[in-house]
Amino acid sequence: MLAQQLVNGILLGATYALFALGFTLMFGVLRVINLTYGFYFTAGGFVAWYLTTRLGVGLALALPAAAVAAGAIAVVLDTLLLRRLRRARAGELASLMVTLGAVLALYAGMTALLGPDIRRLPPDVIGTGALVLGPVRVTQAQLLILGASVVLAAALVWLVRFSRLGLGIRAVAENPDVAGLMGIDAARIAALVSFVSGALAGAGGVLIGLAFNAIHPYMGEAMMLRGFVVIIMGGLGDIFGALLAGLLLGVVEVLTAGYLDSGLKEAVGFALLVLVLWTRPAGLFGRPVARRA
Repeated sequence: MLAQQLVNGILLGATYALFALGFTLMFGVLRVINLTYGFYFTAGGFVAWYLTTRLGVGLALALPAAAVAAGAIAVVLDTLLLRRLRRARAGELASLMVTLGAVLALYAGMTALLGPDIRRLPPDVIGTGALVLGPVRVTQAQLLILGASVVLAAALVWLVRFSRLGLGIRAVAENPDVAGLMGIDAARIAALVSFVSGALAGAGGVLIGLAFNAIHPYMGEAMMLRGFVVIIMGGLGDIFGALLAGLLLGVVEVLTAGYLDSGLKEAVGFALLVLVLWTRPAGLFGRPVARRA
């Protein structure tokens, strides 16, 4: 029983980590709290639902297509909402308020257009077989979630840490003005970061929709709350911290639902967040920054 719950928690946490990775990247590079990020998650789920149910596209094509579509939406919204704020050097509160109004309008518009009903992916979109290892049973959907999360997380780490483009991303994150003097196009980097972040969120929406077989307009809203928990626990802007914190949150939620009460899993997650902020304000894996006058 415990082994199965731990496996379920790790698989759920992998999706949380995938979602939070894009959120962490966006904040770490662009220094904005973009609340429309949850909408990209919802958009990815709906694109996959439309492709699989209406057009009969397989999941192998629907998943990357949904990620690309969510990334494109992220670039458009970043251009419309945040580019002018960056040019004006507006503070983080400005981006928070602008994206808060935008995401409320987007959720309301999607609900008005598509309705509030829950959509479900086709039952044959993925096989029903399972891998059984002793007392642990892992379905094909869970294996897909884990595999996709690992591949996308590894690709992001490689992009940021080991590629020439990643060097530009890290330079803009450190100081966009100095990066510009070195010939780095900060606007291009911002668009790239928005696309990658949106694509990760869209992929997460497909995987969560697959895991729970439920896609609805406000699914990104609940995930945003978990995203905040993960990036704060892991350390703001810390990719590896987001990975570990996402896994930890998934395990905590599953164990709470399995051994205490399913209604308490969110409360326990936020209690863990408060405890981390009390004891390590920079996050479990973040480092405090000393500022001197």
